[in-house]
Amino acid sequence: MTRHSLQDHQPHHGAKPPSQRQLRVAEEIRHVLAGVFARTEFRDPDLHGVLITVTEVRISPDLKHATAFVTRLGRSDIDKSLPALKRAAPFLRAQVAKDVRLRIAPEISFQPDTALDYAMHIDELLHAPEVARDLGEKEG
Repeated sequence: MTRHSLQDHQPHHGAKPPSQRQLRVAEEIRHVLAGVFARTEFRDPDLHGVLITVTEVRISPDLKHATAFVTRLGRSDIDKSLPALKRAAPFLRAQVAKDVRLRIAPEISFQPDTALDYAMHIDELLHAPEVARDLGEKEG
């Protein structure tokens, strides 16, 4: 399972931050994908009845490649759906082409969003008795 931290959602040092246009287009794509996933209108049996949440979309500066970060709320088995999402990518790209005004619809790839899992793990660690005890000693 791929792990990325909350910091991975921020631009890397030295990398140029996304432009306002990239952010706007990425959010429009996220909205379109979320709508398609909400309707669960897939022919692929591996996606039938699977509730997928698109947490973020990042798009390349040339707007030709989009990466959608996806999760299943309350579940940690999104990795099982990634091959089916890859198969559905042409259909999803067509939906984006129809609803987002761009000269060329971007290629869409999918990555599991593990930020929520990571945050819950950190919260769990912070509430562990031995960590709470150590934190309490430092405060006093």
